[in-house]
Amino acid sequence: MDLQVSFVLLFILFTGGYSLNCTQCISYQTGTCVETQMTCPSGFSVCMSSKVKITGNITVDMKIKTCAQPKDCQTGFMNLGNTKISSICCSTDNCNNKDAPDPSSTPNGNQCYSCNEPNCSNVLKCSGNEDYCVKASGSFGDVSATVKGCVSKSVCETATSIQNLVNVTCCQGNLCNSAKSFTQSFMLLLLPLFSYTLFN
Repeated sequence: MDLQVSFVLLFILFTGGYSLNCTQCISYQTGTCVETQMTCPSGFSVCMSSKVKITGNITVDMKIKTCAQPKDCQTGFMNLGNTKISSICCSTDNCNNKDAPDPSSTPNGNQCYSCNEPNCSNVLKCSGNEDYCVKASGSFGDVSATVKGCVSKSVCETATSIQNLVNVTCCQGNLCNSAKSFTQSFMLLLLPLFSYTLFN
């Protein structure tokens, strides 16, 4: 009888829901934030650490550390010209306590088109492991936008699962993501991208 009780207890311990703990930190324009610990909700079984750098009239540095769903998180880089994003994903408690790496500035020989209002014919030099070109469109409310740039292959694979993004295409080869113009700001596309990652 004692053996049966022990077996049942072990079964409950090993099959019970394991809750992952991640470091949480969401900074906005300052680039700094207070890191706290959070227990991930059901279905969020990886920890994510990302860096976002936006250059232009105003430079914005953001850090994002939080829980994520495995399908929405990949380790890799995205370079959209004046916006660069790096992310790491891991699956042990508080493994995202370190910042994501800075994107590489060493050109790798690849080139992709990027968008700078009002056209998407800017040639962008890819760097590091940004070995694919991406083109995606999406919507936030009634506003539609298009983004283009250099990405890691793993980021392309994840982007197809993001709810607000449509027509995500990745290709390998110089300038394979076409130079068609668009009229809306690519920054509007980043809003659903971040809100989906942070709040779903």
